[in-house]
Amino acid sequence: MRIGILTSGGDCPGLNAAIRGVARAAYQTLDAEIVGIRAGYRGLIDGDYQVMQQSQFSGILTMGGTILGTSRTPFRDMRLVEEDNVDKVHAMKMNYRSMRLDCLVTLGGNGTHKTANLLSQEGLNVIGLPKTIDNDIYGTDFTFGFHTAVDIATDVIDRIHTTAASHNRVMVIEIMGNKAGWLTLYAGIAGGADVILLPEIPYDINKVARVVDERAKNKKYFTIIAVAEGALSVEETQMKRKEREALWEGDPFKSVAQRIAAQLTQITSAECRAVIPGHMQRGGSPCAYDRVLSTEFGVRAAQLIREGRFGLTVALKEGRISENKLEDVAGVPKPVDPNDQTVISARDINISFGD
Repeated sequence: MRIGILTSGGDCPGLNAAIRGVARAAYQTLDAEIVGIRAGYRGLIDGDYQVMQQSQFSGILTMGGTILGTSRTPFRDMRLVEEDNVDKVHAMKMNYRSMRLDCLVTLGGNGTHKTANLLSQEGLNVIGLPKTIDNDIYGTDFTFGFHTAVDIATDVIDRIHTTAASHNRVMVIEIMGNKAGWLTLYAGIAGGADVILLPEIPYDINKVARVVDERAKNKKYFTIIAVAEGALSVEETQMKRKEREALWEGDPFKSVAQRIAAQLTQITSAECRAVIPGHMQRGGSPCAYDRVLSTEFGVRAAQLIREGRFGLTVALKEGRISENKLEDVAGVPKPVDPNDQTVISARDINISFGD
């Protein structure tokens, strides 16, 4: 059994643990040979691969990043023949066959799953593994990488808390999450934020300012605001996308945290600062939870290969390792429901969502 593995899209903690899980279970239960495809789908398009040795999967459980390398090849461009005159889908199919693969395991987020589904529909044997720090893949309770990112973002908020309290400042901390606010929601609650702003719940800056003022009246002279990078104000949600882009183009503040901090300074006269931890949220060693989840996901992928079941992606459903059809989840969003129990719990402890 010749198994190809690739990692696509943004890196995150747990990729190597998942690769290791697939490989070790395949070596243990199948007469397997593992083909590592470099730099995601780009490597499959270019035929850039290596036959892996078992020793290459030792010592990688705790490593961040991916030993295979990764890249972003947007799904919207997959059927586009560009200046290099390469038919990407045709090239991937031909290289799949030239590598003599019996199946392909793809580790990635929403875009990766859409391309995996495309290849499945083109007749290739494909299994997906859901990774993303955003936790926004439909059909799985959690993706691997998410809990580690929550730990990192929470640690940032914890550290900002002490300086905010010492200097009586309003600190606006920008957390990754352009379309889904799961990471900001969990880290905000875990870090004791006073305000959490999500893409799914448009905020009113005046209501955010009211929280700052009310805390000051109660002799709480600092405020912690956790804001997702994709959060939008009520006014912005009423604009078309091009109108928002035109508005932001002339804005001297290039991030939502900087914009909110500047607005709150004007409205409340409080001393406000923006903090942007950025890509550190997706780096480093995976936490224990993600090491276990990644391993279980990888093992399940090997089990599906042994059973000859393809066109699937592994999932965690109500605490059990399971799977979904790629066609049922590829491209399906999983935003935070404003009525989600976690949101309700946050509101019940007086966390504001700016609405």
